Amino acid sequence: MEFEKLNLYANSKWVSTVASIWIQCSSGSLYTFSIYSQTLKSTQHYDQSTLDIVSVSKDIGANVGVLSGLLYDFFARKTKTGPWLVHFLGLAQCFLGYFLMWAAVTGLFPPLPVPLMCLFMFVAAHAQIYFNTSNVVTGVHNFPNYSGTIVGIMKGFLGLSGAILIQVYRTLFNNKPMSYLLMLALLPPINTLLLMWFVRIHDIQEREERKYLNVFSFMALVVAAYLMVVIILENILSLQSSIRIFMLVVLMLLLASLFGVAFKAHERNSSRRTSENFLDERSQLIMESRAPDAEKVAAKRQVSSNYPLPDTNNHRTNLQLGENLNLFQALQTVNFWILFISMACGMGSGLATVNNLSQIGESLGYTSHETGSLVSLWSIWNFLGRFGAGYVSDFFLHTRGWARPLFMVITLMIMSIGHVVFASGLPGALYAGSILVGICYGSQWSLMPTITSEIFGVGHMGSIFNTITVACPVGSYIFSVIVVGYIYDKEASQGNTCIGTHCFMVSFLIMAFATILGSLTALGLFLRTKSFYSHYILRRIQNIL
Repeated sequence: MEFEKLNLYANSKWVSTVASIWIQCSSGSLYTFSIYSQTLKSTQHYDQSTLDIVSVSKDIGANVGVLSGLLYDFFARKTKTGPWLVHFLGLAQCFLGYFLMWAAVTGLFPPLPVPLMCLFMFVAAHAQIYFNTSNVVTGVHNFPNYSGTIVGIMKGFLGLSGAILIQVYRTLFNNKPMSYLLMLALLPPINTLLLMWFVRIHDIQEREERKYLNVFSFMALVVAAYLMVVIILENILSLQSSIRIFMLVVLMLLLASLFGVAFKAHERNSSRRTSENFLDERSQLIMESRAPDAEKVAAKRQVSSNYPLPDTNNHRTNLQLGENLNLFQALQTVNFWILFISMACGMGSGLATVNNLSQIGESLGYTSHETGSLVSLWSIWNFLGRFGAGYVSDFFLHTRGWARPLFMVITLMIMSIGHVVFASGLPGALYAGSILVGICYGSQWSLMPTITSEIFGVGHMGSIFNTITVACPVGSYIFSVIVVGYIYDKEASQGNTCIGTHCFMVSFLIMAFATILGSLTALGLFLRTKSFYSHYILRRIQNIL
């Protein structure tokens, strides 16, 4: 009897959500590139421009996920193995990429040609998009009325994963970046292999979804606050290994408590469904039998009058907002390319910032320990942006009817201010700038997939939003290599090292201008979709249609 009860828990969408969260918690290794970038640079004898090329291959691998989206869209809808298959392909790539990189930096291979190291980095990074696609799209399928919140939770824990992985590293392998690479080859794949079987699509809506999603959101904030306290203590005090182990155990217990929330949510909703299921089905059959056909037709016409469906008899179909468009159809819309340009400016400049945090800190006189802590703090800001943008945009959409693209406009404009702060080079600018850029960068990762699911439909969300994320490596290459890397090497006066505010000032001013451009394009998307959100999305959420 107990086994059957556990099996029912395991098959709930709440346990699926927590399993996805745990996988997300170990999937953000890309945000810790600065931990081992200097080791990679020294062992392979790279200059800064070459290191930036390797980092761009990471960004390409993490964002060119069209194949993962297509695989998910096909297998998740046609069979029950979609999420598992996509997860498995991700963990295989994660192990292969990081293991080969570890073998290279430890000397098992002679110094490798740059294209080969770029390939290893690409494969390791490509794993993240498989994990992310499976977890995020499954969450949207399971909670369609709270897509912003669930995407924010999933993306938020992915943002926190950088800080979580660094805590594991500092507890077990402190100041051993080569061992950290081996850890990345083993920990995320093993974690995913254990949990991926619980991640499934559940086509059932429950009454208290908002309540328990709020609990998940609260727990995410608790984990983020705890990590911030730990990071601050590490900077103030010299912590013994026993204390580090204790703090890591507390962190694992906080994450494990999410399963308790999932069990309670499933038990509460299961008991309610058992008592109400028969009456609901009987009432629905009676209402359907009594509803006049003319009333149904009138309801359809009301929807069509606002956002008419395409004429299937016309070869030149008029694509409409909110339809389940496939990737080819989405590519024909102006809205797709507006999103693409906005993401290239926002995500590209954000990635260029985090990829060069170690070198930025070095140029301004920060120690390696301080820049390592800054990478951890970046994960916190990244989380706050991912989680906050999803939750806040959901709140204002439900209560005020504000179109979600408005929040893209706001966050990209604030991001430009953050780049200006970086450019100033003033005392504390590295911390203040990282807060503004980190939060606004993270917000794009929850806003873009959610907006995609709303204006293009959820049917092919995996392939569409992963195609839009191609803008991220495009922007990263432009800002990291053509702008930051080139200007840094030009300003360097002592070999491959540049010291002073001039090293990155011009680069950040250029990126500030780019994010202003991204904000203006997002403003265009807001104006184009404002009426759609107020007439269709808000009505759907409020069950008016």
